[in-house]
Amino acid sequence: MVSHKMAKGTLITGVIGEDVHVTGIRILEHALRNAGFQVHSLGIHNSQEDFINAAIETKADAIMVSSLCGHAELLVEGFRDRCTEAGLDNILLYIGGQLVIHATDWDLVEKTFKKHGFDRVFKPFVLPEPVIIELEYDIQNKQNERG
Repeated sequence: MVSHKMAKGTLITGVIGEDVHVTGIRILEHALRNAGFQVHSLGIHNSQEDFINAAIETKADAIMVSSLCGHAELLVEGFRDRCTEAGLDNILLYIGGQLVIHATDWDLVEKTFKKHGFDRVFKPFVLPEPVIIELEYDIQNKQNERG
């Protein structure tokens, strides 16, 4: 376990909605811990409020949402607004997995979720390394913005 002071960042991870597909997020959580992040895993069956409450409690730098059921857009509608209302207006929001049911152009999928306020949107079957690289970059930029 990485101590909070030494961690590269504090993260909330989990699967949103009634989705029970946990393998992908577990692999990512393991890689994130090995990369030096403090990971607070919510597991499966989480609401937006579960993520937000955990982020407040842990003073998280980022919320990382996994969804493989294909209904992610419905499940995350209003998520960024709820984060802002809870005082988490600077939190990084990441989402990944099988976000849509039908074959859809990835650029359209990414634009859709960015409109919902997500900072990064990852394709199904993404390997942990690019996620970690983006996360390190984004957290560093947030810290530089704060002074």
